[in-house]
Amino acid sequence: MRVLVPNLGSTSLKFQVFEFPSESVLAKGWMERIGQPGGDAPGYREALGRTLAQVGSVDAVGLKAVHAGPRFRGTFRVDDEFLAALGEYEPAAPLHNGIYQTGIEAFRELRPELPLVAVMEPGFHRTMPEYASTYGVPAAWAEEHGVRKYGFHGASHRFISRRAPEVLGRKASELRLISCHLGGSSSMCAIDRGRSVDVTMGFSPQSGLENATRHGDLDPFAVLFLMDRMGWSTAEAREQLLASGGLAGISGIRGGDVRDLESAAAQGDERAELALSVFAYEVRKTIGAFAAAMGGLDAISFTGGIGENSASLRARALQGLDFLGVSLDAEANEKGKGDRLISPPDAAVSALVLATNEELIVARETAALLGGTTA
Repeated sequence: MRVLVPNLGSTSLKFQVFEFPSESVLAKGWMERIGQPGGDAPGYREALGRTLAQVGSVDAVGLKAVHAGPRFRGTFRVDDEFLAALGEYEPAAPLHNGIYQTGIEAFRELRPELPLVAVMEPGFHRTMPEYASTYGVPAAWAEEHGVRKYGFHGASHRFISRRAPEVLGRKASELRLISCHLGGSSSMCAIDRGRSVDVTMGFSPQSGLENATRHGDLDPFAVLFLMDRMGWSTAEAREQLLASGGLAGISGIRGGDVRDLESAAAQGDERAELALSVFAYEVRKTIGAFAAAMGGLDAISFTGGIGENSASLRARALQGLDFLGVSLDAEANEKGKGDRLISPPDAAVSALVLATNEELIVARETAALLGGTTA
């Protein structure tokens, strides 16, 4: 079975084709500035059409979909009911749902016979206990409107839940692991013996840790206060929350890229230094909270663009966690390459840097649903 996994961005498209059961990568590629002057394609229909022509024969498409409410939290064949749910929850994930709706409609037009499978980001977090996924709101909000903690980055955290035990030479069933997916979009997951038991992102990908331009956890009354004071409409408030917060908002540095923040901080920029300190503090605080939730801690994994590439951020985040048995091998942290241990070999808690592979998880789940292999 050959599975195409496209990663749809607002103006970009990356894709890989996996063959099962070997899990080999047959093709990969990308397009940029879709729909923009001088871009690689005038629109998504054209971009996906070119992708299908380029990769040749495929048996299915696996989509890393984000938010379709409480009914769709696993892996599903895409149908009209799923598309309707994706549209219903678009206000909770406006940077993701709309573009995937566009992509699904394009695939249906181009290759109506091709099975489309949605691998939902909250899927890995379905094992969270109810007390961890319930908000302090009227029960009707949860029952009638789906207001609860879902968690996202499920494909990445699922991959790390399997990869970390392999690298450590231990069984997943004996490991209490914290997965730190840190990048332009960041989240952390408590994985107790292979099962997600808590996650920083909640009802939407906006919550949890500060992201590059997303605010992270924020008192909702601060937003209501500003809406009244500034005269913002709901749409205007949503735009402010999506584009003006996070590390960019704290630092004043456009885009909130940690590399730019670290460069500015090194030159004495106090706002950039504050943003980095806030981010590292939230990661460190969450490690402590998740260790408490699991009754202990065996390993911490860093992945994502920041998690894999910023030695200084990793060092900041792990500073002061000696009481948990966390320590850092400075040379391995700063000079090592690839999947590796960055804690001393005899440390009570293993710290790791691991490259994630969300596309492989999506392909596996797709093939498993369609009978091509087991997930």
